[in-house]
Amino acid sequence: MRPSRFLMVVSMTHSSPVRPADNVLASSNLPRFAVGLVNYKTAEMTRMCLELLRKALSGFDAEIWVVDNGSADDSTAYLRSLDWIHLIERQPDGPEAGFLAHGRALNLIQGRTSCDYLFLLHTDTLVYDGRIFGELLASCLKDEKVFVVGCLEQIDRGYLRSAWRLATRFASHQFRRAKQALGLPSKPPKPFRETYIKSFCALWSLRVLRETGQQFLMSERIPGYEAQDVLLAAGYRRHLVPARSIFRHLDHIEAGTVSANGGYRDGHRRTKKYQRMIVREPASAITKDLPAVS
Repeated sequence: MRPSRFLMVVSMTHSSPVRPADNVLASSNLPRFAVGLVNYKTAEMTRMCLELLRKALSGFDAEIWVVDNGSADDSTAYLRSLDWIHLIERQPDGPEAGFLAHGRALNLIQGRTSCDYLFLLHTDTLVYDGRIFGELLASCLKDEKVFVVGCLEQIDRGYLRSAWRLATRFASHQFRRAKQALGLPSKPPKPFRETYIKSFCALWSLRVLRETGQQFLMSERIPGYEAQDVLLAAGYRRHLVPARSIFRHLDHIEAGTVSANGGYRDGHRRTKKYQRMIVREPASAITKDLPAVS
């Protein structure tokens, strides 16, 4: 079994951390950019994410924006204590679906920052190598028609697991289509290929969004999906990065907010991953030996 990426995070903090000079060299010709996250009742996970992020951004000209989606708990108090982030405290009018709350929060960041480039991260994205920012930004700067850079998968499954997943999803898709063709009851066929860049780590050109009047949430769809459809149809381009390249620099718990708030049963694989990466290894154990921010 391949070792957990999280274990690699712990290992790198004790052996070969990214030095501030590495990032300074990589960022010498890059424009200022923003990093945006949305917090909802995930105090320990958000703390770990931000402590790693702060160190990973050493040497870059960057600003960090965090929207708290009405948490009113320890995570809100923690965010208020930080003088190195831009905090937006959003108070929802009433109950709302998680993806809508997330999208409305991203729209707030888009409206507040003056940067032309925005990295979207999730609070369960743990960045341990800041070179990811330079690499994605350099890809975007090569082509003014590129509006987003990122990958289609939320985890790095490797070649065999990815192939197996595609095959089983394709079989399920065709089976449901066949049942519908025969007039049998069936769930709607799901797309068997991932088609949208995911927001756990994605770089967006806010310049393009402003010029075209697009936002992250414009309807009741996953934030960013409609903008990708509209901009691709208008002739703009995406730059797709293989998951294996993204995950050389970070780890993603996947649905960490749901796991942190008890949304999955105890034995669910995502709950186990959250417990392994957050509950059993506090943020101080991950970040204590990383280089300090100058």
